[in-house]
Amino acid sequence: MRDIDGDAVAITGASSGIGAATARTLAAAGVDLALGARREDRLADLAAELRDEHGVAVEAIAVDVTERERVEAFIEAAAEAFDGLDGVVVNAGVGLDGDLDSMSMDDYRTMMSVNVDGAFHTARAALPHLRESDGTLVFVASFAGEYPRPGNPVYAASKWWVRGFAHSLEGSVGPDGVAVSVVNPTEVRTEFASEQGEPFEEQFDSGDVTDPDAIADGIRFCLSQEGTDTVSELDLYRRDKFAGW
Repeated sequence: MRDIDGDAVAITGASSGIGAATARTLAAAGVDLALGARREDRLADLAAELRDEHGVAVEAIAVDVTERERVEAFIEAAAEAFDGLDGVVVNAGVGLDGDLDSMSMDDYRTMMSVNVDGAFHTARAALPHLRESDGTLVFVASFAGEYPRPGNPVYAASKWWVRGFAHSLEGSVGPDGVAVSVVNPTEVRTEFASEQGEPFEEQFDSGDVTDPDAIADGIRFCLSQEGTDTVSELDLYRRDKFAGW
């Protein structure tokens, strides 16, 4: 793997969970970061932590990925701050509980707006910069985008969309020198809620399921590929995930 010290990477959904863990992992590797999320106070605290502990440049920029203009402004500000981008991590996502009969239209539209539209907006804004740098676009998808999720079909469908979009994009922009990677976590100890509405970080003890740092390491691995190599897809599941299937 190549040394990514000195690279510049933008991350959506960076204020907590996988996004924040990825920011810490990349900062420790010497990467300058543009952190995007809606919660400005958390972003500011994380940015200050990373500057103090690792001496990297960090831009904290409020962004709602459902709004195309704000996503474009986030990516442009990141590219301007660092004179280009070597990687973009499409991480912002949301999961709301509900089967098809009980899910409200508001919850349906929220998940599709964040998970689907947000990924589209971010990728489209990022590609011109990644073409210039032969950079990498990393999508955080899900186990639920590979296997049926009977209790939450809309969330699953949104993650199937992300994977299909990413792999098709991989085929179209690979000749331009852009790598596209998909990382699929299973349950991760974050604020993300289960189908019963309980956050995974409260439902599981450390070690029971995947910790965010493991996903962050996978994302770093994708961003660290040399030359024309690409990690097309990376599944990160706990070892007993398929027990009893």
